[in-house]
Amino acid sequence: MRETYNCLDPQKRIEGVRAAADAVRAGRCVVLPTDTVYGIGCDAFNNDAVDTLLATKRRGPDMPVPVLVGSWVTIQGLVREFTETAKTLVEAFWPGGLSIVVPEAPSLPWNLGDTRGTVLLRMPNQPLALELLQETGPMAVSSANISGNPPATTATEARQQFGDAVPIYLDGGTAEIGEPSTIIDLSGPAPRILREGAISAERIGQVLGLDPESLRRK
Repeated sequence: MRETYNCLDPQKRIEGVRAAADAVRAGRCVVLPTDTVYGIGCDAFNNDAVDTLLATKRRGPDMPVPVLVGSWVTIQGLVREFTETAKTLVEAFWPGGLSIVVPEAPSLPWNLGDTRGTVLLRMPNQPLALELLQETGPMAVSSANISGNPPATTATEARQQFGDAVPIYLDGGTAEIGEPSTIIDLSGPAPRILREGAISAERIGQVLGLDPESLRRK
């Protein structure tokens, strides 16, 4: 049994966020819009739910699940150290299309895959997603697609891939950016872009005072 909520309608939006929050708290997955692409998400701290998310995407733990947060403040409880570089990037690009990889706080009881002691964090620039995150707390969210397929940019595209495997779909219209976030790794000796996407290396280099090519080094 699956339910799609047209969140462009104010009343349906209220009902949809409530239903999605209840589903997340109950350990189920939901599909939600983000600013970049649609995502499939669950409670980041519910390891069974994360396993279900990976199984639904047909993906193994070798590709860890990112975590979306609803505020700048949330990040501080999830990381080992909130460095100046991370702070600079968060202030410049959050909410928005930049994901940061940072050493995770050692006490966290989650299992997001083979993270090697790091976590990938992002705050999406999408009011509906932020509304849900305020209700649920940090969510493990990956692009809404079967592994190997293009990421969904609408709820309909996500539904075509997942069908009844996901009980709640929040339809917030077409994802505005339509391409995945840029991922920058801050866990090593120097910042390094792992995937270039919504935010260019040039913009990141400008903010950090670094040569964009140095950020792209393998």
